[in-house]
Amino acid sequence: MVSEEVNSKKQRNEECFINCLPRDLIERVFLRLPVSTLLMCVGVCKPWRNLIREPQFVTLHLKHASRFALLFFGKESVAGERHPSDAILIDEAWSQSTYAVPVVGPDDILFGSCNGLLGLYTKTSSIKIANLATGECLHLEKPVKNLKGDHFSLYSFGFHPLTKEYKITHFLRDCVEDHPQNKDRFNFIQVYKLGDETWKDIRTPEDLSLNCVRNSGSINVDGTMYWLTEDMAANWQHAVMSFDLGKESFARIQLPASIPEDCASGGPRRYWIREIDGKISIATAQTYPSQPTRLVGELQIWTLDNKVEQRWSQKYNILATDYILGPCLAHGEKLLTQCRDGNLYLYELLAENVTSKVLKMAKLLDFSPHKPDNMQSYICVKSLVRLDVYKKAGIVCRPNQREGWELEKWEAWQHMLSKMEELWSRVHQKEHENDSIRQQIGMKIAQKFPVFPDQQPRSLRRLNLIEQKRDIEALHARINKYVEIIKVGASSSNAVTSSQNQSEGEDAVET
Repeated sequence: MVSEEVNSKKQRNEECFINCLPRDLIERVFLRLPVSTLLMCVGVCKPWRNLIREPQFVTLHLKHASRFALLFFGKESVAGERHPSDAILIDEAWSQSTYAVPVVGPDDILFGSCNGLLGLYTKTSSIKIANLATGECLHLEKPVKNLKGDHFSLYSFGFHPLTKEYKITHFLRDCVEDHPQNKDRFNFIQVYKLGDETWKDIRTPEDLSLNCVRNSGSINVDGTMYWLTEDMAANWQHAVMSFDLGKESFARIQLPASIPEDCASGGPRRYWIREIDGKISIATAQTYPSQPTRLVGELQIWTLDNKVEQRWSQKYNILATDYILGPCLAHGEKLLTQCRDGNLYLYELLAENVTSKVLKMAKLLDFSPHKPDNMQSYICVKSLVRLDVYKKAGIVCRPNQREGWELEKWEAWQHMLSKMEELWSRVHQKEHENDSIRQQIGMKIAQKFPVFPDQQPRSLRRLNLIEQKRDIEALHARINKYVEIIKVGASSSNAVTSSQNQSEGEDAVET
């Protein structure tokens, strides 16, 4: 009892000492701590809680935050087996995350990321905004409920640095009573500012191509959304459209004047709008005649150097890989590329004038059995941005039906995970029992035994798809090692028994 009082008094004294430090010094220390640590610090004392939750501190911490590449895999069915949506984080040292992102449900599809917040599309009547690090979520009513042909690629999510507002945009195709009238065109963008009561319809300056949005993507850079539209009079037959999230105004940017050269063996040329290191970029390549999503020939990448003068420069000209990632094409100084072999590769490039030579190509991860055209890449951070300040808006809702892992279609997946944990438990139990067998057989025999890895306690958190695959491989390896030990032990025991019997027989003969 006395010891507890002493420890409690010591802890109070330490807290008092820390709080006696200048506030700006405490703030500078906190700015260097990760979000996970700061979330624990919030519960230490009221002064710390107030400091960490201040909007100014949240903004400063965001500026110091490390950047991650977020690879998102949408739900899909492969060979009759369902695979839920999943995400992997890759830090600046190219280390991969181990666990699944909790805020991503099995049916969610990512449509945007900014300041540590994810925009997630669902098949229900709501969309979800979630903080990647804190787990906080907002469910928002869609602008048009039960709209036929609605798709995650028609939504975007951005933040304007001057107005400090988060906005979701939706490309609304021409509709009559919620039924598409013209699938290929749209003349309204629906906008929702977090905290508002309703969506707002903003008319575009002209009818624009919806197919271009779906096929080429959209990006958000410095508070402006960009996408491609048709422009048959231009050399590339495309132009960039922009929508300023602050002014809610449109503008058009012409693409480079030079015409890309086509190779004879290639099929139609495609164009994508991408982000590279915070710059608007255009990627273009030919595709296989029979496979419109697979690239062939050279991949050209241009970046917009001056938005006012609409001046472009060619950044890369490399041999195309099979598929192109987006909306973010690079992480740090390396390009991310997909191949049909189910692997994701890194290209480290050196620019020499216009041509870029591949210095190094390295395999990053194996994403099979997921399909190569079912991956998105974003650059994200972990932040303290709060969503509870928007929860009183009329558009915020609660899901009115079962969702996520509770749905019946994911029971088989959950059962498979349970069986995996059960197998791991049995293997660890058998390995523990085998220690006594090892000792009985003796040191000479034990030298032939494979050595088991340390039996670390199993985490209750769900692994992401890459780690889950490695976990299955590790389980099979452990089972094989156990079987090998049993075989070695059995043969060694038989050899000892045979030797003893032979010795007893020789003794009997001599007698």
